[in-house]
Amino acid sequence: MTIPFSVLDLSPIAEGSNAATSLRNTLDLAQHAERWGFQRYWLAEHHGMPGIASAATAVVMAHVAGGTSTIRVGAGGVMLPNHSPLVIAEQFGTLAALHPGRIDLGLGRAPGSDQATMRALRRRMDASVDEFPQDVLDLQDYLSDEPRQQIKAVPGQGSNVPLWILGSSTYGAQLAAHFGLPFAFASHFAPQMMMQALALYRANFQPSAQLQKPYVMLGYNVFAADSDEEAQLLSTSMQQAFVNLRSGHPTRLPPPKAGYRQQIGAAESAMLDSVLSCSAVGSPHTVEAQLRAFIASTRPDELMITSQIFEHKARLHSYALTSEIHARLG
Repeated sequence: MTIPFSVLDLSPIAEGSNAATSLRNTLDLAQHAERWGFQRYWLAEHHGMPGIASAATAVVMAHVAGGTSTIRVGAGGVMLPNHSPLVIAEQFGTLAALHPGRIDLGLGRAPGSDQATMRALRRRMDASVDEFPQDVLDLQDYLSDEPRQQIKAVPGQGSNVPLWILGSSTYGAQLAAHFGLPFAFASHFAPQMMMQALALYRANFQPSAQLQKPYVMLGYNVFAADSDEEAQLLSTSMQQAFVNLRSGHPTRLPPPKAGYRQQIGAAESAMLDSVLSCSAVGSPHTVEAQLRAFIASTRPDELMITSQIFEHKARLHSYALTSEIHARLG
């Protein structure tokens, strides 16, 4: 049986475009993804990023869920240190009331921003990362049928929105295993500890009311086109964005640039080889072979496909080809 494929959309703001266009494109992609049989559609919380339009993640989720009917819609994720667990319980309780049985809540420990932006988010700066596990438990309690806490989340209480733990290291793997929650690993941009994290999660998983056995979803980049050469060109937009980000100058998603890898230094090229190692780039035949190899080596329960492509039409085509490949994998 083929594992499910899902979509991670950063709602990219392309160079020369704006957030309004990006959000329209996000809904259009979600509607196509629903027709193509993708399992879920996740959006991520990032702040102060010129090329990402999904900062108000719950609001964008409402936009997507309201324009679709069957696909699961989720946060991949909400950066919990930025928020009160009660506020997140109310937001996602509201989403669950509007779209019953379709909402997911992935939780991350990183701020999703730089230190200055984090201060502007007005959460306590002395909050320790050690508070994250307790925040997860508090949030889970708010969403439960009979919360232990005196204050109730309305909406929220009784919604039992499924929680996921996100991670790019062994910390998230250990926490997800301890709490008996599904684990989504950010292998699409931080693959270095993927295999170690998967082994830890699977070995230490403790069943819970939400989940009886380990469930792993891995992030994976796909740049699919009609030819290997075209796909390689499309992938240079994300490569440029990564180099800009790591250089401390985040930008909107740049247009593709022919010969880009030959125009950058050895250090930048090595960085791209490392962070984007979990990627399939090429024609349908090439992408299918790369996907088969990745699935065989990691044995995920689900793949979360992300395709940071400059032109919306080309991004749609990449996901259409991916859905056809998914059908063949079965």
